[in-house]
Amino acid sequence: MTKRDLVSRISNETGMIQMDVQKVVQLTLDGISDAVAHGHKVELRNFGVFEVRTRKPRVGRNPNEPNTNVSIPSRTVVRFKPGKEMRESVRKLGSARDGASSGSRPKP
Repeated sequence: MTKRDLVSRISNETGMIQMDVQKVVQLTLDGISDAVAHGHKVELRNFGVFEVRTRKPRVGRNPNEPNTNVSIPSRTVVRFKPGKEMRESVRKLGSARDGASSGSRPKP
């Protein structure tokens, strides 16, 4: 789903003009981005949490030269943790896909 798809869907469900919905969606996304860029945690109940995390430095391997160590510095990343309802919905989706792909036999 793209932002345009989301705007269209909200417009159809609310009867609002797409331009107005697009402004609201864009302002919402800008607000989330600004808050996270300033190191704040953004919590949207029943949806999830956006937060800034710092990954520790580590040593990696170059797949082309397995004997050579590569130093990977620490870095700051945005982490999204889905809310309970989203996790459960995705879990059900995964169960449905597992059941469909493996035939009629359930996985142990």
